[in-house]
Amino acid sequence: VKCDSVTIKVDNLSAINLAKNPIAHGRSKHIEMKFHYLREQVSNGTLKLEHCRTELQVADLLTKAVTVETFVRLKNLMCVKSLGNMN
Repeated sequence: VKCDSVTIKVDNLSAINLAKNPIAHGRSKHIEMKFHYLREQVSNGTLKLEHCRTELQVADLLTKAVTVETFVRLKNLMCVKSLGNMN
């Protein structure tokens, strides 16, 4: 099955707006060329950015140091189960 687009859930509205706006702002001139490739993918519809509230951003579990409570909450949102419960 071919996928026409990929959706990325982003918890930063400024990043979404910057990716969707084709006009480079003075404050974004330092951004590397690879970002312009991502902006192009958003523009042509291959990549879709969707806002996700920070507390629901399950990727944080894999990319940030989080509290035990946050770890458990995000682990549950990802439907990850402990191997100890697999009997």
